[in-house]
Amino acid sequence: MTEARLSLGRMGEDAAAQYLQRLGMKILQRNVSTPVGEIDLIARQRRTLIFVEVKTRRSSAFGSPAEAVGPRKQRQIIRAAKWYLNDNPGKGLQPRFDVVSILVSGRDLKIEHIPGAFED
Repeated sequence: MTEARLSLGRMGEDAAAQYLQRLGMKILQRNVSTPVGEIDLIARQRRTLIFVEVKTRRSSAFGSPAEAVGPRKQRQIIRAAKWYLNDNPGKGLQPRFDVVSILVSGRDLKIEHIPGAFED
């Protein structure tokens, strides 16, 4: 992965974490690696344990960043969350999957938060 892509991703995750904290969520962990995939952010808000996928792009030429979280990626994140919960029981917390989409234009960030993004 290129340095520019790494820094764009890191910038997006930092912005997403700050945004979610402003909404009252507590960031529990970042970049959680499991044998079946990575979870960008794990947050908690009251009785909800939130697994967050962050997508950051410089352009929407190929669709919004959130559109990059298709069914295959969703399945991978769900598998990683199940793995995580096997090692870290949620203590009665309700799991939820959110997507934070960030579009970067110069110094401006357009943040879109989709709570419960994987629900039908």
